[in-house]
Amino acid sequence: MHILIFPLKIWAKKKTMRRENQSCISEFLLLGLPIPPGQQGAFFALFLGMYLTTVLGNLLILLLIRLDSRLHTPMYFFLSHLALTDISFSSVTAPKMLMNMQTQDQSISYTGCISQVYFFLFWGDLDSLLLTSMAYDRYVAICHPLHYTTIMSHSLCVLLVIVSWVQSCTTALLHTLLLARLSFCGDNTVRHFFCDLSTLLKLSSSDTTVNELFILTVGVVVITLPFICILVSYGRIGATILKVPSTQGICKALSTCGSHLSVVSLYYGTIIGLYFFPSSNNSNNKDVIVAVLYTLVTPMLNPFIYSLRNRDMKGALGNILSRGTCFPR
Repeated sequence: MHILIFPLKIWAKKKTMRRENQSCISEFLLLGLPIPPGQQGAFFALFLGMYLTTVLGNLLILLLIRLDSRLHTPMYFFLSHLALTDISFSSVTAPKMLMNMQTQDQSISYTGCISQVYFFLFWGDLDSLLLTSMAYDRYVAICHPLHYTTIMSHSLCVLLVIVSWVQSCTTALLHTLLLARLSFCGDNTVRHFFCDLSTLLKLSSSDTTVNELFILTVGVVVITLPFICILVSYGRIGATILKVPSTQGICKALSTCGSHLSVVSLYYGTIIGLYFFPSSNNSNNKDVIVAVLYTLVTPMLNPFIYSLRNRDMKGALGNILSRGTCFPR
């Protein structure tokens, strides 16, 4: 009997020690944005306005696509999912950042921090994959216009969206599970305005080699490969446009993909600036500012880009407004 009990005691002791090691820290402290104390109020109003603009602008896109039957096409099908993604992506970080700025309470629970990492990665990865699907849609529309309706069938569009959602969910979940197994028993100060994965890995007292390798692998699959696909798509589009003899045809081809190209430039431009040109270990202010660009600024600008540069969206908005003014009193 004693021979059986002794190994059980050792196992129970190890399990208890492991639980204690992983729960050394019950909360993290978010340093937030590098803003002087006297300017907190002004920046709070600025970021609140940006967040509300993001939510209302993308909700307007969803409403227009839903109400106008002329926008029930593959491109706007992907755009509706992109608008939903932008709302959710900003909502992962902006409300907590605004609340911290208003209350001066920088704490976030361990569970809340891990959850924020998951949803940030999920919506960020989905954004990248949806932009890739939209680039393929533009490629087919310009390079194979006669076969567009056949190739870009509703079933293919739904399949591309489902694959994007499943892949984003899977990669974000694996990242989160790998992060949850780490121990945090030292410094709990996150030098960021949200729980950034790379920043949390620097705080961990465990070996993060597996996490870093997984970040590299997933980065290739979710960011690099989609970006290459987008570049190839626009390379083929450019080659096709150069073969068009008329200037009017060139302008029409450019107008169909100009909005998407603008969004791609904003999204991947900030990511390349952050990860390919990282700041020094002693100062991460640039990383925080760039993170604001792709979590708040880019989602806010998307509705303006697709509304001001898109004739169909402006026409749909005009129809909705005129329909509203024509109601009998």
